[in-house]
Amino acid sequence: MAFNFEALIWYIFLIDSIGANILSLFFHKWYKKNCKGFYKHFPSAKGWSLFYLFLVLWIGWLLIQLGVLPW
Repeated sequence: MAFNFEALIWYIFLIDSIGANILSLFFHKWYKKNCKGFYKHFPSAKGWSLFYLFLVLWIGWLLIQLGVLPW
């Protein structure tokens, strides 16, 4: 099986979007308390993180339809 750069990038985005959802849904107070300077510019919003996950899954579905993703 040949190396597929697009699949690697998609899996990195998938891990990032899952991590963003876990952070915004379960650890919102911890993030706000411990990352004060970062939280001011990048707040964790449940709606945006779910939308981000939806977009990543949709792009993954398109890549599967094109035969780019191996699984």
